Amino acid sequence: MPPPGQTQLPDWDGLKLRVRTLIASHPVMIFSKSYCPYCNKVKELFRSMRVEYYALELDLTDDGPSIQQVLAELTNQRTVPNVFVNGTHVGGCDSTYQAYHDGSLQKLLGDSKDVEPYDYDLIIIGGGSGGLACSKEAAALGKKVMVLDYVVPTPLGTSWGLGGTCVNVGCIPKKLMHQAALLGQALQDSRKYGWQYEEQVKHNWEIMVEAIQNYIGSLNWGYRVSLREKSVTYLNSYGEFIEPHKIKATNRKGQVTYHTAETFVLATGERPRYLGIPGDKEYCITSDDLFSLPYCPGKTLVVGASYVALECAGFLAGLGLDVTVMVRSILLRGFDQEMAEKIGAHMETHGVKFIRKFVPVEQLEEGMPGRLKVTAESTEGPEIFEEEYNTVLIAIGRDACTRNIGLETIGVKINEKNGKVPVNDEEQTNVPYVYAIGDILDGKLELTPVAIQAGRLLARRLYGGSSTKCDYINVPTTVFTPLEYGCCGLAEERAIEEYGKQNLEVYHSLFWPLEWTIPGRDNNTCYAKIICSKHDNNRVIGFHVLGPNAGEVTQGFAAAIKCGLTKELLDETIGIHPTCAEVFTTMDITKSSGQDITQRGC
Repeated sequence: MPPPGQTQLPDWDGLKLRVRTLIASHPVMIFSKSYCPYCNKVKELFRSMRVEYYALELDLTDDGPSIQQVLAELTNQRTVPNVFVNGTHVGGCDSTYQAYHDGSLQKLLGDSKDVEPYDYDLIIIGGGSGGLACSKEAAALGKKVMVLDYVVPTPLGTSWGLGGTCVNVGCIPKKLMHQAALLGQALQDSRKYGWQYEEQVKHNWEIMVEAIQNYIGSLNWGYRVSLREKSVTYLNSYGEFIEPHKIKATNRKGQVTYHTAETFVLATGERPRYLGIPGDKEYCITSDDLFSLPYCPGKTLVVGASYVALECAGFLAGLGLDVTVMVRSILLRGFDQEMAEKIGAHMETHGVKFIRKFVPVEQLEEGMPGRLKVTAESTEGPEIFEEEYNTVLIAIGRDACTRNIGLETIGVKINEKNGKVPVNDEEQTNVPYVYAIGDILDGKLELTPVAIQAGRLLARRLYGGSSTKCDYINVPTTVFTPLEYGCCGLAEERAIEEYGKQNLEVYHSLFWPLEWTIPGRDNNTCYAKIICSKHDNNRVIGFHVLGPNAGEVTQGFAAAIKCGLTKELLDETIGIHPTCAEVFTTMDITKSSGQDITQRGC
């Protein structure tokens, strides 16, 4: 023991011997700290490789600080983790992962000749927009790539080809049917512009569906040709992990093949959620069935208030059908609620009926052929609703396709509440060789262009030496309801929550598209607003427009918002006349002023 008042000096020679012995005694030696996330990440990497390691937690060891000093002298690295493999110093977290990606870590772990090579550099599970973009980019960078895509048929037996939700049962057919409805409105407007026709105009559902499905079929074929040209292997099979780096692929005939890869990307997307009451899967349809439905849906009940619900209700009504929307609570949850209510009001004006605060609760009984009896109850009391419909379309949300692909087998964590996959800012899951993109990401936007961008950038980071990450901030989108809604940035509610109402200035205006003045319809129904941060040079943090061609308008302003658009810059911009978009260059009324925003004249 040292004399009272004196500190015992470390036995440096003994510590150096101890460190060298630990390094020599363990094929993988990690000097770590129990609370360090980077240390845990390195341990997860070795676990995913099924490689045993020994970790000395320096924060739990009495002489931990002294050992760390010895390591600093030995390696010139003062941080943890400090990793050694078969006596060779690898480095910290970043260096270990770099060694993993370039293959040098695997060589250090053993003679590479004894290690069975993987079948592929990259296997992507899911052939939607994001998966295809990632696969083609990786192949262009010289990697051997496989894509697996398999559509589990709906309860009614509907399935489709390569390309994912957007191409087959989402954005593409949705907008084409939206366009069909707009053409119906244009026919009505045309009489006021002098067009005269005696023939009674009616819509033929079967002709529309056939044309749309033919176009989708051409896209499916184009994707397959594109993969072949890029030398990407495509399997129309269901992929499921059976062990680390290995999947089982099962085709429609039940034939099974096995494949290994160094890296995997999950791009499985989502499928519509059902109500969970008797009769829903037997008698109801979802958006997965609607766009290829071989018969006109007739009198339709749309259950839900999502953008899918309102878009479908909108174009069905525009095609002349009797449409009712059953809403449990609010419209367009997650979107700006002022805009959502304006959308609902416009749809009601144009014939769509809304049943608020009701949910189906009893079996949907099949009546006469093509007729369904729906029983629902109020969410606020004992009131019961009963009605008959030809078609019931469920659009209450979507579930991630992650629960039956063997993720638990290899240890990939998911959010048990929604099935979505948590990832870091590089789309990497908790298992280092598994990444995820698209709609299955927890807390990210469910949009096709986002998945495409994330997939391409991921491939470039993995194989092209890039460091560019997908930017999930200020992503523009449009809801294709009869009166289209485009937005970029924050909803007003979210802006108030983040910035405080007193720190915001909201400019807004109604407007009347010139094209609608001759037919004399929907005067002062279209609406525009921007939300500005007062203390950041009135920077635009929220952009919202309700009117025709909202997607086209929003896309251009989104680029400006990425560049830091301010109210002053908008004021300095000369508008194009006469257009709807020019309203954003002339806004001078704030919400806080309470002034009338009705537009009179051009």
